[in-house]
Amino acid sequence: MSDPSFRASIIRADQISKRYESGIATTQVLTDLSLEVREGETVAILGASGSGKSTLLHLLGGLDTPSSGSVTLQRAELANLSEAERCKLRNEALGFVYQFHHLLGEYTAVDNVAIALRIRRVSSADARTQAEKLLTAVGLSHRLHHLPSELSGGERQRVAIARALVTSPKCVLADEPTGNLDTENSDIVFNLLLEQVRERAAALVLVTHDRALAAKCDRQLMLRKGQLEPLTD
Repeated sequence: MSDPSFRASIIRADQISKRYESGIATTQVLTDLSLEVREGETVAILGASGSGKSTLLHLLGGLDTPSSGSVTLQRAELANLSEAERCKLRNEALGFVYQFHHLLGEYTAVDNVAIALRIRRVSSADARTQAEKLLTAVGLSHRLHHLPSELSGGERQRVAIARALVTSPKCVLADEPTGNLDTENSDIVFNLLLEQVRERAAALVLVTHDRALAAKCDRQLMLRKGQLEPLTD
């Protein structure tokens, strides 16, 4: 794999801190944290429960704002954008996969994936064609017209992965994407995610507690005391 330092920056966090205040109590979650993710790079972030991994992912994805510092997505500083501009950039540049699939229960697998394109005003026929192609790529050609309730947990996560990738994002942000699956399905689903991300030369930021999955990424970082450090143990 080529040196990532020569690739374009997709997401950059500069000295970001995040704290939550409740009455007189203040909880400091992140402190002067910096991170850069470049095109095609896969980065795993590990950390204890409550260490702020999901908070960091939300900040990188523009779903929350830092208390201080800045987040830049494709050379645009998110704090300088209007809410509409942030949403547009987020929808164009990012894909999201969560521990729980968040599929629409009344929609079939193909419609759950196609809706991500329909939001971009892609025609219904084209959206369904692209959705079917991607669902086939993740091994669900026989489940296109099934509802989420008719799919297994692993199959639902495959649909969620297809939905995240169908818009051809520059980066996928994945928050414990296999945390709700058994070991066998966890490996299958994550390998599919990694394969599809790399095939599209997209970046991946993975939050996980699973070191075996993290080891498959280009870079592994540990979140401790509000800071990121290289994983050494």
